[in-house]
Amino acid sequence: QVQVVESGGGLVQAGGSLRLSCAASGRTVSIYKMGWFRQAPGKEREFVARIRWSDGNTLYAEFVKGRFTISRDNAKNTVYLQMNSLKPEDTAVYYCAASLVRASGYEYWGQGTQATVSS
Repeated sequence: QVQVVESGGGLVQAGGSLRLSCAASGRTVSIYKMGWFRQAPGKEREFVARIRWSDGNTLYAEFVKGRFTISRDNAKNTVYLQMNSLKPEDTAVYYCAASLVRASGYEYWGQGTQATVSS
């Protein structure tokens, strides 16, 4: 079992920045990848970014390329999502997820943290 807890959400003006953190605990030695997803009001949850635990390989959704950066600190079992040049349409609940397997999908999810971007 792996537990993940997000933090760092808040309210920011358009053009501003936020950094989200996701702390993992439990069987962290078995983590294969961790990712960030988001869900805006009235919309389905969507993929934002993911990082492979072993080598730091990253993957991003097109709509965040060049603005968001996912990174990890293996010693702290923590993943970060640095969000720059934020837009009102980035407003959403951001979820962290962890997976122990290479296959698509994630087994462990956090409760989410709200990020609100005002215009």
